[in-house]
Amino acid sequence: MSPVLRRLALLCVSATFILLALRQLTVRDKLPLPTFTSSSRIEHPVAWKQLPIRHPVTSMIPLPTGRPSAIPRIQHEFGVDTEHTKAKRLQRRAAVKDAFLHTWNGYKKHAWLQDEVTPVTGGYKNHFGQRGATLVDALDTLIIMGLEEEFETALSAVKKIDFTTAGVQRLNVFETTIRYLGGLLSAYDLSHAKHHMLLHKATELGDMLYAAFDTPNRMPITRWDWENAALNGPQAADPQAFSAEIGSLTLEFTRLSQLTRDPKYYDAVQRITNILEVHQNQTKIPGLFPILVSPLREEFHSDESFTMGGMSDSLYEYLPKQHLLLGGLTHQYRELYERALEPAKKHLFFRPLNPQGQDILISGDARISSAGSIKLEPDSQHLACFAGGMVALGAQIFNQTDDLDVARKLIDGCTWVYDSMPKGIMPEIFRMMPCHGEEDCVWDVEKWHTAIKISYSGDYNAQQYDVQDIIKADGLQPGFAKIADRRFLLRPEAIESVFILYRITGDTTLQDTAWRMFEAINNATIAEFAHSAIADVTIPKGQETQKLDECESFWMAETLKYFYLIFSEPGLVSLDDYVFNTEAHPLRRPQ
Repeated sequence: MSPVLRRLALLCVSATFILLALRQLTVRDKLPLPTFTSSSRIEHPVAWKQLPIRHPVTSMIPLPTGRPSAIPRIQHEFGVDTEHTKAKRLQRRAAVKDAFLHTWNGYKKHAWLQDEVTPVTGGYKNHFGQRGATLVDALDTLIIMGLEEEFETALSAVKKIDFTTAGVQRLNVFETTIRYLGGLLSAYDLSHAKHHMLLHKATELGDMLYAAFDTPNRMPITRWDWENAALNGPQAADPQAFSAEIGSLTLEFTRLSQLTRDPKYYDAVQRITNILEVHQNQTKIPGLFPILVSPLREEFHSDESFTMGGMSDSLYEYLPKQHLLLGGLTHQYRELYERALEPAKKHLFFRPLNPQGQDILISGDARISSAGSIKLEPDSQHLACFAGGMVALGAQIFNQTDDLDVARKLIDGCTWVYDSMPKGIMPEIFRMMPCHGEEDCVWDVEKWHTAIKISYSGDYNAQQYDVQDIIKADGLQPGFAKIADRRFLLRPEAIESVFILYRITGDTTLQDTAWRMFEAINNATIAEFAHSAIADVTIPKGQETQKLDECESFWMAETLKYFYLIFSEPGLVSLDDYVFNTEAHPLRRPQ
């Protein structure tokens, strides 16, 4: 095959793979677990630790040792609230807690020990192996909110869960790691190591997941046939995987090694990081990792699509956070982060044209053009809103003060999108218009209309339609060239970044922003049995939008946790004591 044909074939395969994933946007990194049930070849607990390892390592990579290095203070030095300020803050926090209890009670009554409650119909769904995903994911939120009786009830239920098997044939290793392993470890840390059962369960699950790394090159299988592994079947790493799903396992496996003193979990993920380091500057945008990579071939340079949105996001998020969890004892993660941030600022972050002329930033996508140049695609996702919090955290811990301004503009960009929608909530995927410099960024209706025509040129022969018809039909607000996905899936990324910036700067206007976001979300998503994802955030205020009867576990694990914490005392789960995984599970930093 000629180089040109090979390139076209690869592009077609990549595009098809990504489009299939984008149709299933229900989890942070886009792909849900399969809904089919296991073949039930194994119906009893598996002693994973006792199974022979077919591809053992010759030597373990040990955890870095020594006294943690001096990492700058992260949190702002907060003063004492006035009585009025405290009363308002506590009133808002109570409203968040009420929202949590509404969903928790619905789950408890209608979906106990199942993965998710269906908020409209009062049933349940099991996408994650029927191991109580919502229950485990919400454990640390129960502790943080002081719901002691509910936590004790949940603990009793967790004891009944078998973490050595699953009710799906193929396990999503990434989602299982961030939701379950992260949830168990965080609850153990937040309860000050009182409940050893949680660490036992985390180790039980960690041993199961460790078997997914038992491949010839020790790269993990992301959609893993766990029964095949338990029955000693052959295993090999994936020929193609999302970069986030192999690059976002470090925090949880590292913390498990720190707590158990067993280096094998850290060794497993550190091998991935070492490979990422080797290839980071060999991709088509040096410093950034493409959406699709090949763990099997250890190939990172073929794909031509780059983003800080879903399918890549948490790979970058974990770089500064792993630096924190390792106590700064290695410079590797700092260097990986800094090498990624510069091209992200150059090729992914852009200033959008907006009617208010605000100097904000949006995190978009980049692709390699047919001529080989780097082309900005001004599309963004709710998922990409984590980037502002990541950049703020990196600016603080690495003394990069100029980056705090970049972080603020990214966060202001996400909150601007919230405020621009009729429902006051950001859509899942949208497109805006990049501008450059003050003159180019002066609002121009004609530019906006032209961008809409270009964006819709491939849809229902949009050139035959008047642009005003398109604006009305798709509920486009000024500044938006297209809204590709109007749903809101109860996502946490925007409030996550608002929370981090608040804890770093102490800017109380961010609490007002958070309250505006919370009220909009709460009002639009509340259903009879829990809060529900909604179909369309462009529906005018006062009109109902369809509820999708879905409530992912991250609603209580992440979204409501961040809302609760921004209205809590700053010492509650301090960023100087904990590092949050991508599912908002706080893991204790070494002291």
